[in-house]
Amino acid sequence: MVGLSLPPQDGKTWLHDLPHDPLTPLLLSGHAAVGYWTKQDLLQQTQEGPQAALWALPVPVRILHRQRSDGSWAYPGSTSRRRTDYDLLETYRQLGFLVSMFGLTRQHPAIARSADYVLSKQSPEGDIRGIYGNQFSPNYSAALLELLVRAGYGDDERVARGFSWLEDTQQDGGGWALAIRTRGRNLTALDEPETVQPDRSKPFSHFVTGTVLRAYAAHPGHRQSGTALSVSRLLTERIFEKDRYPDKNRATDWTEFCYPFWATDIVSALDAVSLINPHLRGEKINQAKAWLIMHQEPGGLFSGHLMRDRYHDLQLWFTLAVCRLFSRMPQP
Repeated sequence: MVGLSLPPQDGKTWLHDLPHDPLTPLLLSGHAAVGYWTKQDLLQQTQEGPQAALWALPVPVRILHRQRSDGSWAYPGSTSRRRTDYDLLETYRQLGFLVSMFGLTRQHPAIARSADYVLSKQSPEGDIRGIYGNQFSPNYSAALLELLVRAGYGDDERVARGFSWLEDTQQDGGGWALAIRTRGRNLTALDEPETVQPDRSKPFSHFVTGTVLRAYAAHPGHRQSGTALSVSRLLTERIFEKDRYPDKNRATDWTEFCYPFWATDIVSALDAVSLINPHLRGEKINQAKAWLIMHQEPGGLFSGHLMRDRYHDLQLWFTLAVCRLFSRMPQP
């Protein structure tokens, strides 16, 4: 690898694991937010301006302009399932942009409103319910908890109840699955008023578990928990395998990417694992990293099947995410 590099530690940095320099194209992209996080997360540079400066960029300003007074965003598409809370789904999507890309926190009144809106959907059991109607959704519950934690709500009692629910709803062998799938039900169950109870003897779903693990990785108090450590190992052993359930049952699902993270792919999975157990090693991890290295372009950016490129900058964000995991999990 030639080009910009970090100060060497013992003569080697994570950049030596890559064939091309990814930092220069990120820094020269002219993208204010990508440049900010590249300097902070990959170069460990103290930023000249506050993180809040990102909040005034055009994209977050446009997103915030569409927020409703109750803290939600209106779902723009058709609503085919009568019990699905589509506005909660859209609020999750928009919070992902604001928190994951532009670093908005609870100090911004719009995030405070959104947090109250999301947590108003919390059931007495502790899960955040609605996107799957009245059915349990460990993946969306955890995905929303992850964003709340990253926005500064890690010590909120309601968030703590959400994590307690996740702890209590693991499959017997570890990890999580959709209750309706463990009972052999199809998606028509999402329209049923009665909540389907899970069969915990069934195997975990890596599609669901990878999303849940991101919430554990985000929370300093849960990141090193026994659950996080054991599940991270379970998840990595499933890399490039088909899921046990029909929702994401193609091996190629592992290499379909979104940012902010949505479903489980090799980058979202290793991003979480790199925060929980950066020293974890295994053949599947090596295969995933080798796949990413093979998909680095000569110009330094990483490529792949990038989905939902809403703001036409997804390759930059994807490259930043790949670099973060390599920087945390360098080759021994």
